[in-house]
Amino acid sequence: MTDQKKAKIAIVGMAVRFAGASDKAAFWQLIRSGTDASSRVPPGRWPVAPELLLDKDASHKVDCVPHDRGFFIDDSPLNRKNLKLTSEEICHIQKLDPLFRLAIEVGQDAVNDCTGKPLNLARTGVVVGNIVLPTEGSSKLAESILGATFRELALGQISDSAEILGDDAFAPALVAGYLAKSLGCGSGSFTIDAACASSLYSIKLAADALINGDADAMIAGGLCRPDSLYTQMGFAQLQALSPSGQCFPFDQRASGLVVGEGAGLFVLKRVDDAIRDSDRIYGVLAGCGLSNDVGGSLLAPSSEGQLRAMRSAYASAGWRPEDVDVIECHATGTPLGDRVEIESLKKLWSENTNQNTCVLGSVKANVGHLLTAAGASSLAKILLCLEHKAIAPTANFSKSSKSLHLENSPFQVLTSEQKWDQRAVSTPRRAAISGFGFGGINAHLLIEEWIPAEAAGGQTSLGS
Repeated sequence: MTDQKKAKIAIVGMAVRFAGASDKAAFWQLIRSGTDASSRVPPGRWPVAPELLLDKDASHKVDCVPHDRGFFIDDSPLNRKNLKLTSEEICHIQKLDPLFRLAIEVGQDAVNDCTGKPLNLARTGVVVGNIVLPTEGSSKLAESILGATFRELALGQISDSAEILGDDAFAPALVAGYLAKSLGCGSGSFTIDAACASSLYSIKLAADALINGDADAMIAGGLCRPDSLYTQMGFAQLQALSPSGQCFPFDQRASGLVVGEGAGLFVLKRVDDAIRDSDRIYGVLAGCGLSNDVGGSLLAPSSEGQLRAMRSAYASAGWRPEDVDVIECHATGTPLGDRVEIESLKKLWSENTNQNTCVLGSVKANVGHLLTAAGASSLAKILLCLEHKAIAPTANFSKSSKSLHLENSPFQVLTSEQKWDQRAVSTPRRAAISGFGFGGINAHLLIEEWIPAEAAGGQTSLGS
Protein backbone atom coordinates (compact mmCIF):
# COMPACT_ATOMS: atom_id res chain seq x y z
CA MET A 1 0.00 0.00 0.00
CA THR A 2 1.25 3.47 -0.92
CA ASP A 3 1.97 5.95 1.89
CA GLN A 4 -1.09 8.23 1.86
CA LYS A 5 0.88 11.16 3.23
CA LYS A 6 3.41 11.02 0.40
CA ALA A 7 1.29 9.94 -2.57
CA LYS A 8 0.12 12.73 -4.86
CA ILE A 9 -2.25 12.30 -7.75
CA ALA A 10 -1.59 13.64 -11.25
CA ILE A 11 -4.17 14.27 -13.95
CA VAL A 12 -2.55 13.04 -17.16
CA GLY A 13 -5.44 12.89 -19.64
CA MET A 14 -8.81 14.51 -20.21
CA ALA A 15 -11.62 14.76 -22.73
CA VAL A 16 -14.88 16.71 -22.80
CA ARG A 17 -18.17 16.99 -24.66
CA PHE A 18 -20.16 20.07 -23.76
CA ALA A 19 -22.62 22.32 -25.51
CA GLY A 20 -20.67 24.24 -28.12
CA ALA A 21 -17.48 22.26 -27.46
CA SER A 22 -16.86 18.78 -28.84
CA ASP A 23 -13.28 18.69 -27.55
CA LYS A 24 -10.96 20.47 -25.14
CA ALA A 25 -9.61 22.92 -27.76
CA ALA A 26 -13.12 24.10 -28.60
CA PHE A 27 -13.95 24.23 -24.89
CA TRP A 28 -10.99 26.50 -24.21
CA GLN A 29 -12.08 28.90 -26.95
CA LEU A 30 -15.60 28.86 -25.57
CA ILE A 31 -14.65 29.74 -22.01
CA ARG A 32 -11.87 32.21 -22.79
CA SER A 33 -14.25 34.19 -25.01
CA GLY A 34 -17.00 34.19 -22.38
CA THR A 35 -19.46 32.55 -24.75
CA ASP A 36 -22.90 31.35 -23.65
CA ALA A 37 -23.54 28.13 -25.63
CA SER A 38 -27.22 27.79 -24.75
CA SER A 39 -29.79 27.21 -27.47
CA ARG A 40 -33.36 26.12 -28.06
CA VAL A 41 -34.02 22.41 -27.72
CA PRO A 42 -33.09 20.56 -30.95
CA PRO A 43 -36.06 19.55 -33.12
CA GLY A 44 -37.42 16.15 -32.19
CA ARG A 45 -35.52 15.90 -28.90
CA TRP A 46 -38.69 16.25 -26.81
CA PRO A 47 -41.56 13.82 -27.44
CA VAL A 48 -43.98 16.74 -27.25
CA ALA A 49 -43.71 19.90 -29.32
CA PRO A 50 -42.13 22.60 -27.09
CA GLU A 51 -44.75 25.20 -27.95
CA LEU A 52 -47.41 22.97 -26.37
CA LEU A 53 -45.55 22.98 -23.04
CA LEU A 54 -44.72 26.64 -22.62
CA ASP A 55 -46.04 28.38 -19.51
CA LYS A 56 -46.36 31.78 -21.10
CA ASP A 57 -47.72 33.57 -18.03
CA ALA A 58 -45.03 32.13 -15.71
CA SER A 59 -47.62 30.77 -13.31
CA HIS A 60 -45.72 27.50 -12.69
CA LYS A 61 -48.39 25.34 -14.26
CA VAL A 62 -48.04 21.61 -13.79
CA ASP A 63 -46.36 19.82 -16.72
CA CYS A 64 -45.25 23.12 -18.25
CA VAL A 65 -41.92 24.90 -18.75
CA PRO A 66 -41.12 28.64 -18.97
CA HIS A 67 -38.97 28.18 -22.09
CA ASP A 68 -37.29 25.56 -24.24
CA ARG A 69 -33.70 26.71 -23.79
CA GLY A 70 -30.82 24.66 -22.43
CA PHE A 71 -27.30 23.51 -23.18
CA PHE A 72 -27.57 20.60 -25.59
CA ILE A 73 -24.98 18.32 -27.16
CA ASP A 74 -25.13 16.49 -30.49
CA ASP A 75 -25.48 12.71 -30.46
CA SER A 76 -23.17 10.82 -32.79
CA PRO A 77 -22.68 7.16 -33.81
CA LEU A 78 -20.15 5.20 -31.79
CA ASN A 79 -16.57 5.34 -33.05
CA ARG A 80 -15.45 1.70 -33.19
CA LYS A 81 -11.72 2.40 -33.22
CA ASN A 82 -9.71 0.64 -30.50
CA LEU A 83 -12.76 -0.62 -28.63
CA LYS A 84 -12.52 -4.04 -26.94
CA LEU A 85 -15.99 -5.02 -28.14
CA THR A 86 -17.37 -7.47 -30.66
CA SER A 87 -19.31 -6.24 -33.67
CA GLU A 88 -22.48 -7.59 -32.04
CA GLU A 89 -21.79 -5.62 -28.84
CA ILE A 90 -21.12 -2.45 -30.80
CA CYS A 91 -24.34 -2.94 -32.75
CA HIS A 92 -26.20 -3.37 -29.46
CA ILE A 93 -24.71 -0.18 -27.97
CA GLN A 94 -25.65 1.80 -31.08
CA LYS A 95 -29.30 1.00 -30.26
CA LEU A 96 -29.02 1.97 -26.60
CA ASP A 97 -29.53 5.35 -24.97
CA PRO A 98 -27.09 8.07 -26.17
CA LEU A 99 -25.61 8.11 -22.63
CA PHE A 100 -23.66 4.92 -23.36
CA ARG A 101 -22.09 6.26 -26.54
CA LEU A 102 -21.27 9.54 -24.82
CA ALA A 103 -19.42 7.74 -22.02
CA ILE A 104 -17.49 5.44 -24.34
CA GLU A 105 -16.51 8.20 -26.79
CA VAL A 106 -15.30 10.60 -24.11
CA GLY A 107 -13.58 7.85 -22.13
CA GLN A 108 -11.76 6.68 -25.24
CA ASP A 109 -10.66 10.24 -26.02
CA ALA A 110 -9.41 10.72 -22.45
CA VAL A 111 -7.23 7.60 -22.72
CA ASN A 112 -5.96 8.69 -26.14
CA ASP A 113 -5.12 12.11 -24.70
CA CYS A 114 -2.41 10.58 -22.49
CA THR A 115 0.97 11.32 -24.05
CA GLY A 116 3.33 9.03 -22.12
CA LYS A 117 3.69 5.29 -21.92
CA PRO A 118 0.44 3.51 -22.92
CA LEU A 119 -1.84 2.76 -20.00
CA ASN A 120 -1.84 -0.71 -18.54
CA LEU A 121 -5.59 -1.08 -18.98
CA ALA A 122 -5.61 -4.30 -16.97
CA ARG A 123 -4.61 -2.14 -13.99
CA THR A 124 -6.99 0.72 -14.82
CA GLY A 125 -10.30 1.31 -13.03
CA VAL A 126 -13.36 3.42 -13.81
CA VAL A 127 -15.52 5.51 -11.47
CA VAL A 128 -17.91 8.06 -12.92
CA GLY A 129 -20.71 10.26 -11.68
CA ASN A 130 -24.03 9.92 -13.45
CA ILE A 131 -27.48 11.22 -12.60
CA VAL A 132 -30.08 8.61 -11.62
CA LEU A 133 -32.91 10.19 -13.56
CA PRO A 134 -34.91 8.91 -16.53
CA THR A 135 -32.98 8.87 -19.80
CA GLU A 136 -34.53 9.05 -23.23
CA GLY A 137 -34.03 5.30 -23.54
CA SER A 138 -35.62 4.46 -20.21
CA SER A 139 -38.51 6.81 -20.97
CA LYS A 140 -39.15 4.96 -24.24
CA LEU A 141 -38.92 1.66 -22.41
CA ALA A 142 -41.44 2.82 -19.81
CA GLU A 143 -43.76 4.07 -22.52
CA SER A 144 -43.54 0.77 -24.40
CA ILE A 145 -44.51 -1.21 -21.30
CA LEU A 146 -46.61 1.09 -19.12
CA GLY A 147 -48.26 2.69 -22.11
CA ALA A 148 -49.45 -0.65 -23.43
CA THR A 149 -52.99 -1.68 -22.72
CA PHE A 150 -53.72 -4.35 -20.15
CA ARG A 151 -54.87 -6.55 -23.01
CA GLU A 152 -51.51 -6.23 -24.77
CA LEU A 153 -49.67 -7.04 -21.57
CA ALA A 154 -51.85 -10.07 -20.92
CA LEU A 155 -51.28 -11.40 -24.41
CA GLY A 156 -47.54 -10.61 -24.37
CA GLN A 157 -47.88 -8.20 -27.28
CA ILE A 158 -45.33 -5.67 -26.03
CA SER A 159 -43.47 -3.95 -28.83
CA ASP A 160 -39.98 -5.11 -29.80
CA SER A 161 -38.53 -1.85 -28.51
CA ALA A 162 -38.87 -3.12 -24.95
CA GLU A 163 -36.45 -5.96 -25.69
CA ILE A 164 -34.04 -3.76 -27.62
CA LEU A 165 -33.93 -1.18 -24.85
CA GLY A 166 -33.62 -3.64 -21.97
CA ASP A 167 -30.27 -2.26 -20.74
CA ASP A 168 -31.69 1.25 -20.81
CA ALA A 169 -33.74 0.40 -17.74
CA PHE A 170 -30.46 0.37 -15.82
CA ALA A 171 -28.58 3.01 -17.80
CA PRO A 172 -27.45 5.14 -14.83
CA ALA A 173 -25.71 2.19 -13.14
CA LEU A 174 -24.52 0.25 -16.20
CA VAL A 175 -22.69 3.11 -17.88
CA ALA A 176 -19.39 2.74 -15.98
CA GLY A 177 -19.36 -0.99 -16.65
CA TYR A 178 -19.94 -0.48 -20.36
CA LEU A 179 -17.13 2.07 -20.47
CA ALA A 180 -14.72 -0.24 -18.63
CA LYS A 181 -15.58 -3.18 -20.89
CA SER A 182 -15.27 -1.15 -24.08
CA LEU A 183 -11.75 -0.02 -23.17
CA GLY A 184 -10.63 -3.27 -21.56
CA CYS A 185 -10.20 -1.83 -18.06
CA GLY A 186 -9.57 -4.58 -15.51
CA SER A 187 -9.43 -2.87 -12.11
CA GLY A 188 -13.11 -2.54 -11.43
CA SER A 189 -15.79 0.01 -12.25
CA PHE A 190 -18.78 1.64 -10.64
CA THR A 191 -21.13 4.58 -11.06
CA ILE A 192 -21.92 7.10 -8.32
CA ASP A 193 -24.72 9.60 -7.95
CA ALA A 194 -23.81 12.22 -5.36
CA ALA A 195 -26.03 14.74 -7.11
CA CYS A 196 -24.19 17.86 -8.29
CA ALA A 197 -21.04 16.90 -6.36
CA SER A 198 -20.73 13.57 -8.19
CA SER A 199 -17.79 14.45 -10.45
CA LEU A 200 -15.67 15.66 -7.56
CA TYR A 201 -16.64 12.65 -5.45
CA SER A 202 -15.53 10.40 -8.32
CA ILE A 203 -12.15 12.14 -8.46
CA LYS A 204 -11.68 11.61 -4.72
CA LEU A 205 -12.68 7.95 -4.91
CA ALA A 206 -10.37 7.41 -7.89
CA ALA A 207 -7.51 9.05 -5.99
CA ASP A 208 -8.18 6.78 -3.02
CA ALA A 209 -8.00 3.72 -5.27
CA LEU A 210 -4.60 4.86 -6.57
CA ILE A 211 -3.28 5.68 -3.10
CA ASN A 212 -4.42 2.29 -1.81
CA GLY A 213 -2.73 0.50 -4.69
CA ASP A 214 -5.99 -0.93 -6.07
CA ALA A 215 -5.13 0.39 -9.54
CA ASP A 216 -2.28 2.08 -11.40
CA ALA A 217 -4.54 4.42 -13.38
CA MET A 218 -8.14 5.55 -12.99
CA ILE A 219 -10.68 7.06 -15.36
CA ALA A 220 -12.96 9.40 -13.42
CA GLY A 221 -15.29 12.34 -13.94
CA GLY A 222 -18.93 12.90 -14.71
CA LEU A 223 -21.68 12.37 -17.27
CA CYS A 224 -25.03 14.08 -17.73
CA ARG A 225 -27.42 13.01 -20.47
CA PRO A 226 -30.84 12.43 -18.88
CA ASP A 227 -34.14 12.99 -20.61
CA SER A 228 -33.89 16.76 -21.10
CA LEU A 229 -37.64 17.32 -20.95
CA TYR A 230 -37.71 15.59 -17.57
CA THR A 231 -35.01 17.86 -16.12
CA GLN A 232 -36.48 20.97 -17.76
CA MET A 233 -39.91 20.30 -16.31
CA GLY A 234 -38.55 19.12 -12.97
CA PHE A 235 -36.47 22.22 -12.30
CA ALA A 236 -39.32 24.39 -13.52
CA GLN A 237 -41.64 22.84 -10.92
CA LEU A 238 -38.98 23.39 -8.26
CA GLN A 239 -38.90 27.03 -9.41
CA ALA A 240 -35.13 26.77 -9.78
CA LEU A 241 -35.05 27.17 -13.58
CA SER A 242 -34.07 30.58 -14.90
CA PRO A 243 -37.25 32.13 -16.39
CA SER A 244 -35.13 34.02 -18.93
CA GLY A 245 -33.37 30.93 -20.28
CA GLN A 246 -29.96 32.37 -19.41
CA CYS A 247 -27.63 31.70 -16.50
CA PHE A 248 -26.17 34.70 -14.61
CA PRO A 249 -23.84 33.48 -11.82
CA PHE A 250 -22.97 36.21 -9.27
CA ASP A 251 -24.84 38.78 -11.37
CA GLN A 252 -27.63 41.15 -10.36
CA ARG A 253 -29.79 39.47 -13.04
CA ALA A 254 -29.40 35.98 -11.53
CA SER A 255 -32.77 34.24 -11.34
CA GLY A 256 -32.09 30.52 -11.69
CA LEU A 257 -30.14 27.76 -13.39
CA VAL A 258 -30.16 26.46 -16.96
CA VAL A 259 -29.73 22.70 -17.40
CA GLY A 260 -26.88 21.32 -19.50
CA GLU A 261 -25.75 18.05 -21.07
CA GLY A 262 -22.29 16.63 -21.54
CA ALA A 263 -19.36 14.77 -20.08
CA GLY A 264 -15.87 15.34 -18.76
CA LEU A 265 -13.58 12.38 -18.02
CA PHE A 266 -10.02 12.40 -16.70
CA VAL A 267 -7.17 9.92 -16.40
CA LEU A 268 -5.44 9.92 -13.01
CA LYS A 269 -2.14 8.39 -11.92
CA ARG A 270 0.17 8.61 -8.95
CA VAL A 271 2.61 11.44 -9.61
CA ASP A 272 5.66 9.18 -9.35
CA ASP A 273 4.18 6.85 -11.96
CA ALA A 274 3.30 9.76 -14.24
CA ILE A 275 6.89 11.02 -14.07
CA ARG A 276 8.23 7.52 -14.74
CA ASP A 277 5.92 7.12 -17.75
CA SER A 278 6.81 10.58 -19.18
CA ASP A 279 3.19 11.73 -18.98
CA ARG A 280 2.06 15.28 -19.55
CA ILE A 281 0.68 16.44 -16.20
CA TYR A 282 -2.25 18.87 -16.47
CA GLY A 283 -2.37 19.41 -12.73
CA VAL A 284 -1.96 17.77 -9.35
CA LEU A 285 -4.72 16.94 -6.90
CA ALA A 286 -3.46 18.50 -3.69
CA GLY A 287 -6.46 17.98 -1.42
CA CYS A 288 -10.15 17.15 -1.28
CA GLY A 289 -12.82 17.66 1.34
CA LEU A 290 -16.23 15.97 1.42
CA SER A 291 -19.19 16.56 3.73
CA ASN A 292 -22.94 16.25 4.12
CA ASP A 293 -25.16 18.91 5.62
CA VAL A 294 -26.58 17.93 8.99
CA GLY A 295 -30.08 18.93 7.94
CA GLY A 296 -29.86 17.68 4.38
CA SER A 297 -32.36 20.18 2.96
CA LEU A 298 -33.19 19.51 -0.69
CA LEU A 299 -33.00 23.08 -1.97
CA ALA A 300 -31.63 25.25 0.85
CA PRO A 301 -27.82 24.92 1.10
CA SER A 302 -26.03 25.05 4.44
CA SER A 303 -22.95 27.21 4.89
CA GLU A 304 -21.88 25.03 7.82
CA GLY A 305 -21.75 21.93 5.64
CA GLN A 306 -19.89 23.73 2.85
CA LEU A 307 -17.32 25.03 5.32
CA ARG A 308 -16.62 21.55 6.67
CA ALA A 309 -15.78 20.33 3.17
CA MET A 310 -13.60 23.38 2.49
CA ARG A 311 -11.70 23.20 5.77
CA SER A 312 -11.10 19.49 5.27
CA ALA A 313 -9.63 20.09 1.83
CA TYR A 314 -7.22 22.77 3.03
CA ALA A 315 -6.17 20.67 6.00
CA SER A 316 -5.41 17.68 3.76
CA ALA A 317 -3.34 19.84 1.39
CA GLY A 318 -1.58 21.86 4.08
CA TRP A 319 -2.75 25.05 2.38
CA ARG A 320 -4.34 28.25 3.61
CA PRO A 321 -7.41 29.55 1.75
CA GLU A 322 -5.51 32.60 0.54
CA ASP A 323 -2.99 30.32 -1.22
CA VAL A 324 -5.40 29.89 -4.13
CA ASP A 325 -5.57 32.32 -7.03
CA VAL A 326 -8.87 31.13 -8.51
CA ILE A 327 -12.01 29.51 -7.09
CA GLU A 328 -14.28 27.80 -9.60
CA CYS A 329 -17.53 28.03 -7.66
CA HIS A 330 -20.58 25.83 -7.79
CA ALA A 331 -22.56 29.04 -8.51
CA THR A 332 -25.58 27.94 -10.52
CA GLY A 333 -27.14 31.37 -10.89
CA THR A 334 -29.82 30.80 -8.23
CA PRO A 335 -29.82 33.83 -5.88
CA LEU A 336 -30.02 31.80 -2.66
CA GLY A 337 -27.42 29.23 -3.68
CA ASP A 338 -24.91 31.83 -4.88
CA ARG A 339 -25.38 33.94 -1.75
CA VAL A 340 -24.80 31.04 0.66
CA GLU A 341 -21.71 29.94 -1.26
CA ILE A 342 -20.20 33.44 -1.13
CA GLU A 343 -21.01 33.64 2.58
CA SER A 344 -19.13 30.38 3.10
CA LEU A 345 -16.08 31.67 1.24
CA LYS A 346 -16.09 34.94 3.17
CA LYS A 347 -16.26 33.07 6.45
CA LEU A 348 -13.42 30.76 5.43
CA TRP A 349 -11.20 33.63 4.38
CA SER A 350 -12.04 35.73 7.45
CA GLU A 351 -10.47 33.01 9.59
CA ASN A 352 -7.10 33.85 8.02
CA THR A 353 -5.16 37.08 8.29
CA ASN A 354 -3.33 37.45 4.96
CA GLN A 355 -6.11 38.00 2.43
CA ASN A 356 -4.86 38.14 -1.16
CA THR A 357 -7.28 38.92 -3.96
CA CYS A 358 -8.89 35.92 -5.60
CA VAL A 359 -10.89 35.41 -8.81
CA LEU A 360 -14.28 33.70 -8.64
CA GLY A 361 -15.70 31.93 -11.66
CA SER A 362 -18.56 29.72 -12.79
CA VAL A 363 -18.46 27.71 -16.02
CA LYS A 364 -22.23 27.14 -15.77
CA ALA A 365 -22.78 30.38 -17.67
CA ASN A 366 -20.88 28.80 -20.60
CA VAL A 367 -22.17 25.22 -20.69
CA GLY A 368 -24.99 25.09 -18.17
CA HIS A 369 -25.55 23.21 -14.97
CA LEU A 370 -24.50 19.66 -15.82
CA LEU A 371 -25.68 18.14 -12.54
CA THR A 372 -23.50 15.03 -12.07
CA ALA A 373 -21.02 16.39 -14.64
CA ALA A 374 -20.94 19.90 -13.13
CA GLY A 375 -17.66 19.34 -11.30
CA ALA A 376 -16.14 17.80 -14.44
CA SER A 377 -16.78 20.97 -16.44
CA SER A 378 -15.27 23.02 -13.60
CA LEU A 379 -12.19 20.81 -13.36
CA ALA A 380 -11.67 20.85 -17.12
CA LYS A 381 -11.87 24.65 -17.08
CA ILE A 382 -9.27 24.96 -14.33
CA LEU A 383 -6.88 22.49 -15.98
CA LEU A 384 -7.09 24.39 -19.27
CA CYS A 385 -6.50 27.68 -17.46
CA LEU A 386 -3.37 26.14 -15.93
CA GLU A 387 -2.23 24.86 -19.32
CA HIS A 388 -2.69 28.26 -20.99
CA LYS A 389 -1.57 30.26 -17.93
CA ALA A 390 -4.66 32.43 -18.21
CA ILE A 391 -7.87 32.84 -16.20
CA ALA A 392 -11.08 32.62 -18.20
CA PRO A 393 -13.90 35.10 -17.49
CA THR A 394 -17.42 34.29 -16.31
CA ALA A 395 -19.93 34.62 -19.13
CA ASN A 396 -23.04 36.80 -18.75
CA PHE A 397 -21.53 38.79 -15.89
CA SER A 398 -21.83 42.57 -15.83
CA LYS A 399 -22.53 43.72 -12.25
CA SER A 400 -22.54 41.67 -9.07
CA SER A 401 -25.71 41.10 -7.10
CA LYS A 402 -26.06 43.49 -4.17
CA SER A 403 -26.84 40.55 -1.89
CA LEU A 404 -23.31 39.15 -2.40
CA HIS A 405 -21.45 42.29 -1.25
CA LEU A 406 -18.42 41.37 -3.36
CA GLU A 407 -17.18 44.95 -3.26
CA ASN A 408 -16.23 44.44 0.40
CA SER A 409 -14.46 41.14 -0.10
CA PRO A 410 -11.17 39.77 -1.48
CA PHE A 411 -13.09 38.31 -4.42
CA GLN A 412 -13.60 39.53 -7.96
CA VAL A 413 -15.36 38.20 -11.06
CA LEU A 414 -13.69 38.66 -14.45
CA THR A 415 -15.43 39.91 -17.56
CA SER A 416 -12.49 39.17 -19.86
CA GLU A 417 -9.56 36.78 -20.00
CA GLN A 418 -6.69 37.61 -17.66
CA LYS A 419 -3.08 36.42 -17.66
CA TRP A 420 -2.39 34.04 -14.76
CA ASP A 421 0.97 34.97 -13.27
CA GLN A 422 2.84 32.95 -10.67
CA ARG A 423 3.28 34.57 -7.28
CA ALA A 424 6.93 33.49 -7.34
CA VAL A 425 9.14 31.39 -9.63
CA SER A 426 8.84 28.27 -7.47
CA THR A 427 5.22 28.82 -6.41
CA PRO A 428 2.70 26.86 -8.48
CA ARG A 429 -0.55 28.35 -9.66
CA ARG A 430 -3.33 27.04 -7.43
CA ALA A 431 -7.09 26.77 -7.68
CA ALA A 432 -10.09 25.46 -5.77
CA ILE A 433 -13.27 23.87 -7.12
CA SER A 434 -16.59 23.51 -5.32
CA GLY A 435 -19.46 21.16 -6.03
CA PHE A 436 -22.61 21.25 -3.88
CA GLY A 437 -25.48 18.85 -4.48
CA PHE A 438 -29.10 18.37 -3.44
CA GLY A 439 -29.50 17.45 0.19
CA GLY A 440 -26.21 19.08 1.16
CA ILE A 441 -23.71 16.76 -0.56
CA ASN A 442 -20.57 18.92 -0.60
CA ALA A 443 -17.15 18.61 -2.21
CA HIS A 444 -14.18 20.96 -2.42
CA LEU A 445 -11.18 20.08 -4.59
CA LEU A 446 -7.74 21.73 -4.58
CA ILE A 447 -5.65 21.64 -7.75
CA GLU A 448 -2.16 22.96 -8.35
CA GLU A 449 0.10 23.38 -11.31
CA TRP A 450 2.80 20.77 -11.85
CA ILE A 451 6.27 22.32 -11.81
CA PRO A 452 9.03 19.78 -12.57
CA ALA A 453 11.84 19.64 -10.03
CA GLU A 454 14.40 21.08 -12.44
CA ALA A 455 12.18 24.08 -13.14
CA ALA A 456 11.65 24.77 -9.46
CA GLY A 457 15.29 24.92 -8.46
CA GLY A 458 15.34 21.34 -7.27
CA GLN A 459 11.99 21.61 -5.40
CA THR A 460 8.81 19.97 -6.62
CA SER A 461 5.46 21.73 -6.49
CA LEU A 462 4.00 19.23 -4.07
CA GLY A 463 2.88 20.41 -0.67
CA SER A 464 2.79 24.00 0.51
